[in-house]
Amino acid sequence: MDITRQRSFLHDEAQFARALARASAGAIIFALPLLMTMEMWELGFYMDRFRLALFILVTLPVLFGLSYFAGFEETFCWQDDLIDALSAFAVGFLMSAALLTVFAIVRLDQPLPEIIGKIALQSVPASIGAMLARKQLGQQDDADRERRIRSSYPGELFLMGAGALFVGFNVAPTEEMILISYKMSPWHAVALAVLSLGLLHIFVYTVGFAGQESAGDDGFLSVFLRFSVAGYGIALLISLYLLWTFERIAGLSMMELVTATVVLGFPSALGAATARLIV
Repeated sequence: MDITRQRSFLHDEAQFARALARASAGAIIFALPLLMTMEMWELGFYMDRFRLALFILVTLPVLFGLSYFAGFEETFCWQDDLIDALSAFAVGFLMSAALLTVFAIVRLDQPLPEIIGKIALQSVPASIGAMLARKQLGQQDDADRERRIRSSYPGELFLMGAGALFVGFNVAPTEEMILISYKMSPWHAVALAVLSLGLLHIFVYTVGFAGQESAGDDGFLSVFLRFSVAGYGIALLISLYLLWTFERIAGLSMMELVTATVVLGFPSALGAATARLIV
């Protein structure tokens, strides 16, 4: 009996170690573009610490929810999801610290707040990549089955929000978001909003991607309003929050703010759509 328990314990430990290794790979792959982006290094240095801390606090519930739907190992209760969320953040933090050190972006002669700020900011996309590693790099069929069992309308909206946050975060720190909004007229903004909403709906329901959602017996209008419009609204709210977090909205007029939100809402909407296909 003791031998059987010992073997079971060793098997569980080996499974968790394999999940952590896969999470580390996911953290590197998903976060690499931002780890090598100058704006992210600068933000880690001068970003308002309250906004950074709030962003980290917002990320933790997102990781908890992602663990529930598609964590880097199978979970059975909320305590497991909490442990996975904290583990994913720890993996993201350590991978970010290691790579930023190798890239000479983080050095021991720098002030401690600067070091922590740079690593903490990069740990957000890295931790999301660590959490999604199981689905993308590992046991896809099990994750698909688990997601079908657990999914619900609030769950679908959460997944769209998580996707919008991740993709929007990849471009929100860049100056190009504001530059594009300055170049656009109100008609350009309207056209981009319509395009974003249309692509979100098409990506999820129309073109036949793997993992695409089925509208079931619901009519087009019901599905369009409940999922596509709601998803785009979530993408816009997240875009506005990201612009505020990275201090991109100071001094903007209301029209400039709306246009900047719509501009960032384009990649965020695509992230919302693709999250429902890949998570």
